[in-house]
Amino acid sequence: MRSESVEPLWTPDADRVARARITDFAAFTGRGSDDYAALWEWSVSDLEGFWGAIWSFFGLDAVSSYDSVLADATMPGAQWFSGATVNFAEFLLQPGEPDDVAVIATDESGASTTWTRQRLRDEAGSLAATLAKAGVARGDVVAGYLPHIAETIVALAATASLGAIWSGVGQDYVADAAIDRFGQLEPKVLITATGYHFNGRTHDRRDDVSRLRAGLPSVTTTIVVPRTGFDGDGLGMSWADAVAEPAAFAPVRVPFDHPLWVLFSSGTTGIPKGLVHGHGGILVELLKQLGLHWDLGPGDRLFWYTSPSWMMWNAQIAALAVGASVICYDGSPSFPDPAAMWDLVDRHAATFFGTSPGYLLASQTAGVVPISGTRTLASLRSMGSTGSPLSPDVHRWQAAQLPDVPLWSLSGGTDVCSAFIAGVPTVPTWPGELSVRCLGAAIEAWGPDGKPVPDGQPGAGSEASGPIQYGELVLTKPLPSMPVQLWHDPDGQRYRNAYFEMFPTAWRQGDWITLTERGSVVIHGRSDSTLNRHGIRMGSADIYAAVDTVDGVAESLVIGAEQPDGSYWMPLFVVLEHGRELDQQLIDQIKSRIRERASARHVPDEVIAIPGVPHTRTGKKLEVPVKRLLQGADVGDVVNPASVDNPDLLAVFAELAIRRTG
Repeated sequence: MRSESVEPLWTPDADRVARARITDFAAFTGRGSDDYAALWEWSVSDLEGFWGAIWSFFGLDAVSSYDSVLADATMPGAQWFSGATVNFAEFLLQPGEPDDVAVIATDESGASTTWTRQRLRDEAGSLAATLAKAGVARGDVVAGYLPHIAETIVALAATASLGAIWSGVGQDYVADAAIDRFGQLEPKVLITATGYHFNGRTHDRRDDVSRLRAGLPSVTTTIVVPRTGFDGDGLGMSWADAVAEPAAFAPVRVPFDHPLWVLFSSGTTGIPKGLVHGHGGILVELLKQLGLHWDLGPGDRLFWYTSPSWMMWNAQIAALAVGASVICYDGSPSFPDPAAMWDLVDRHAATFFGTSPGYLLASQTAGVVPISGTRTLASLRSMGSTGSPLSPDVHRWQAAQLPDVPLWSLSGGTDVCSAFIAGVPTVPTWPGELSVRCLGAAIEAWGPDGKPVPDGQPGAGSEASGPIQYGELVLTKPLPSMPVQLWHDPDGQRYRNAYFEMFPTAWRQGDWITLTERGSVVIHGRSDSTLNRHGIRMGSADIYAAVDTVDGVAESLVIGAEQPDGSYWMPLFVVLEHGRELDQQLIDQIKSRIRERASARHVPDEVIAIPGVPHTRTGKKLEVPVKRLLQGADVGDVVNPASVDNPDLLAVFAELAIRRTG
């Protein structure tokens, strides 16, 4: 990255600042200024004052009192809101009038169904009664093998209302991958569907449901949503029967840290680890995130392209808790063409659109013009992006297409089911940067010695200006939504090893970041896949951002692999657009662009064409497993193929390793 003056892509006007919910919150706390930095500083220096204000601002004091906000701040194991009793499902479905729109469910066919607030409450109450009759009680597990449909929200709400524990994955997971997760939990009930839509096809999942039932002997009851023209005969109780008997929606209030759901790590190495989150911690964190950072409230409509396999599904349904409605979409983001999501945003009047850098890049590459013809995007106010770093060029493209719509890049994790770093409607956005550290998140960048690294200049790091000031992203103080435990970790040792092994007093997330002098954050990639060439650490994201600007390259993957002879091999793998060949001219162009936009140190040893880049099912590139494959490890030792979007691509790297090493 060259040192240069960077102008904001979007700056809020006075009206946007005045109408923002975070402005109301600042006034509520008696800190009625537009100085976000000061508000953030207060939020991390006075955790009790800040989180107590969140509790009151969002009306939780009408639900429960508490003894103290933070009885014990030790990590791990901080004790939040002792004495409070809440239920996430109650707050999820409570807001709104009976006839208010709560969910719009749609799929690739274009057909849609509107669910009112009352319908959600009615079906959640009936399903909860059915679950109770099936023996589900507080602490039992209900597993969901479902697409992104309205019934999935109902299933979670019904489960949580009983004090039972929810865990779900999407039906893009085959049965074995789902069993790897659910088998650890020994669920009592399985809620599933007969199929899902993707890329113009209906996918029949009845055989996988049968295998799943056979692989989960603890399941005593199966409830089936018939979909995509496939009936559920012989698989279990139909959804219609499960919600047929009227019953009041009456959530039981549970202690603040009572288990709400189990989310799973990607499982790229070994069996996925189960992350147990509590009702109260998730509730206060997501009210803060969606209410203040995303600026959502009554009248808003959120569409985030996601899957029940990904924590963004769990996060986005919290829009219901702040009074907004949700769009559920079952299908591919690019069917029937790259403009599909923009069409959906327009058709259903979304006010907030959440997507990925990959979809934005695909739109840019395909020449999509978001506002064109009859597609006006008149309701769209804000956008979010997560899953991988957002390159400056893609960020600039979005700003040029939608200059009045801020695009907030977010970074967080399944670990806390939220974001550590994001945007806010009162602060500008800059290309490729995450605007702010989130309220309540005590984020610092630490060196290996456990000391903060100096803030860096945005864009610093060229050969002339010296190395970028990278640091490990750490949280020095607890967040309420940190896991209350890991599943099957009675003494907490796995939890400590996962997050506190490097720095015993701080949570290490595993990302390399730069904190800029203006308060924004730059993410350089995962620290466990850091490129370390001749003792100089480099972030893979800097290389990807440069390669993304090269015509003809659809995607790239860079690896730094230590060799047995002590040398270091840093190849760049590229996926070419249809019809392009990797000739010397394109190789030279790629290397030149990397040298110009990153530094000479970032230029790879080789550029190699591959048919595709393997990802986790949530879209993250498999940098570390590929590195280990190239160092000669066996596929089964480095990655669970069931956790990979296209496992066949792993063979490309295994074969390359054999050719190189013999």
